[in-house]
Amino acid sequence: MNAVPLVALVGNPNAGKTALFNALTGARQKVGNYPGVTVERHAGRMALDDGRPIELVDLPGTYSLDPSSPDEQVTRDVVLGKQAGERLPDALVVVADASNLENHLRFVLQLRQLGRPMIVALNMIDMATRDGLTIDADALSAALGVPVVTTVAVRKRGLDDLRAALAGVLLGSRPAAPAEIESDIRHFQREARRIAADAIVEQPGGRAFTRGVDRVVLHPVAGPLILATVMLVMFQAVYAWSEAPIGWIEGLQGWLAESAAAYLPENFLRDLLIEGIINGVGSVVVFLPQILILFFFILLLEATGYMVRAAFLMDRLMSGIGLSGRAFIPLLSSFACAIPGIMAARSIDDPRERLTTILIAPLMTCSARLPVYAVLIGAFIPAISVGPGIGLQGLVLFGLYVAGILGAIAAAFVLRMTATRGKGGGFMMELPRYQLPSIRDVLIGMWQRAWLFLRRAGTIIMGVTVALWLLASYPVAPEGVKQSEYSIAGRVASGLEVVLKPIGFNHEMSLAVIPAMAAREVAVSALQTVYSIDADADEEGQALGAQLAARWSLPTALAFLAWFVFAPQCLSTIAVARRETNGWKWPIVMIVYLFAAAYVFAGITFWTATALGL
Repeated sequence: MNAVPLVALVGNPNAGKTALFNALTGARQKVGNYPGVTVERHAGRMALDDGRPIELVDLPGTYSLDPSSPDEQVTRDVVLGKQAGERLPDALVVVADASNLENHLRFVLQLRQLGRPMIVALNMIDMATRDGLTIDADALSAALGVPVVTTVAVRKRGLDDLRAALAGVLLGSRPAAPAEIESDIRHFQREARRIAADAIVEQPGGRAFTRGVDRVVLHPVAGPLILATVMLVMFQAVYAWSEAPIGWIEGLQGWLAESAAAYLPENFLRDLLIEGIINGVGSVVVFLPQILILFFFILLLEATGYMVRAAFLMDRLMSGIGLSGRAFIPLLSSFACAIPGIMAARSIDDPRERLTTILIAPLMTCSARLPVYAVLIGAFIPAISVGPGIGLQGLVLFGLYVAGILGAIAAAFVLRMTATRGKGGGFMMELPRYQLPSIRDVLIGMWQRAWLFLRRAGTIIMGVTVALWLLASYPVAPEGVKQSEYSIAGRVASGLEVVLKPIGFNHEMSLAVIPAMAAREVAVSALQTVYSIDADADEEGQALGAQLAARWSLPTALAFLAWFVFAPQCLSTIAVARRETNGWKWPIVMIVYLFAAAYVFAGITFWTATALGL
C-alpha cells in the first residue's frame, strides 16, 4: 500500500504560511515536537479534489537553507530528508509574500535547485493589489519553471487552484535525496531581482522611489557617510534646540529653591528639600529636553524605515569583528538603556555571539549618560561654530557616542578572538518601504520616554540623592573644614581618591562615581548636592555648570567624560546580565574589563590633555 504523500509548506517568516496551512487542513491538525529537538511539528491532513489524502507539514520560517537557529535547522533537514523520524517530502509548497516578491524569491530559487516537485503560492496578493502592485503569475511561473498560484490564505482564496496544482505535481515519481546545494545568497539575489522585474507588470511610484533612495543610502561608500551625517545633525540638534526649554526648567528650579528658602524655617527638612531634592534631582531633570530631542530623532528614523537600513550598513562593519547584523538591534536598543538591549540579545541564535553582544552592550551610550555629558560639555566646551551649521558642543557629543561605538567594536574583536571565539552568522531582514512617520506615534513614544525618565528621577535618582545628601551632611564638620570631606561620604571618597587621583580625579569626582553605580544620572545630582552643601553665600543658587567651570581644569573634565564612556552601567544592568548568562562569571568579566578600560582611557585622556597644555 502506497504511503500518503507528504507535502511540506516552507517560506520566509511572515509570508502567511501558517494561515495557509490552517486554511488547507482546518481542524485536522496534530502538534508535537520533532525527535531530539524542542521545535514544534505542525502536521495535518487535507484531501485533493479526487479524494486522495495528503499529509501537510508546516515547517518553521527561514530565509535560506543555511540555518542559524534550531528552527531553521529543522526546516533544512526536513527539506533535505535528513531529519530523524521524518521522511523526505514528496513536494514543496513555497509560500511567498506577493507584496515583497524580490526578497521572497531568493528562497524560492534556492529550493528550486533541489529538483523537487514544487509549487509557489503567491500569498497576500490582495495586499499587493491594494498597494498598486500588479504581478503576472504566468510570467513568473515561466521564469521559475514551476506552477505559481495566487492565494489569500486568510480569506481562503486560491485554495482550489492550489489543490489542483498539487494534484498535478504529485503524479510524477517520488524524488531521491538531493545532492549538494548552492548557498550563494548574492547569486540568488541577482536572479530574484531579474525575475521579479520581469514578473511585475505595474508597481506604485513609492516602490520605485524606495529603490532609488536605497541605491544611495545603502551604497558602501555613500551609505556610511550619510549615516554619520544624520547622527551629527541629531547631536547638533540636542544642543541647538534644547537651550530655551533647559532655561525654563532651570528658572523653575531656582524659583522653587528660593521659595523654599524664603518660606521654610532653617532646619533639617529645609536643607534636605533644597540641597538634596530641588538642587540634586533638579540638576538631572533639567536635561529632559535633550533626552526628548534625542529620542525624537530615533523614533523618526524608525518610523520612516531608515533605521533598518542602518542595521544593514552596520552589518558590513560588524562582520569584520565576528558579529552579524543580528547584534545591531540589541546594541541599538542599548542607546536607550542597556537593560532592554541585553534582553533583546535573546534573538541571537549563536550562543557565543549572543554572549559577546551582552558583554559589549554597556558600551553603547545610554540616555542615562546624556546628563553627565551635557553638563560637562556645557561647562567646558564653548558654544562656537566650527563650520556651517556645526557647533563644537554637538560635535564633541557626537565624538563621545562614536567613542563608545569604537570601544564596543574593539571589545567585541578581542572577545571573539579569545573568550567567545567564533564567526558571526548570516543576517537577513526585509527592508520596509519609506513612509511618512505618524506624528501621533512619535509623540506617544516621546511621552513614554519622558514619563520613564521622570519616574526614574522621582524614585531611584531621588532615593540615591537623598541618601548621599545624608551621608554628605553628617557628621557636621567643625569650623574651617569642608563638610564634603569631613562627612561619612567624604571620608569614603578620600579613600577612593588615592586610586583615582593619578588619572586626574578630584575629591568630588571620586565621591560622585560611587552613587553613579546605582544610576548614571546620579553623578550629576551627586556633584550638585556636594557643591550645594559646601556652597558659600556667593555660590548659592549658582548653576552646576558654572561651579564646575570654576573648580575643574579642562583635562580633569575630559578625564571624567572618558570615564563615563567606558565605566560599567548601573547595578540593574549588571543584575540583568547575570540573569541572561545564568551566573556571575560573565558579569564579573564585564565589570572588570569595563572598569579597567575606564581607568586606562580616562588616564590617557588626562595625561595627554595635560601634556598639551589644555
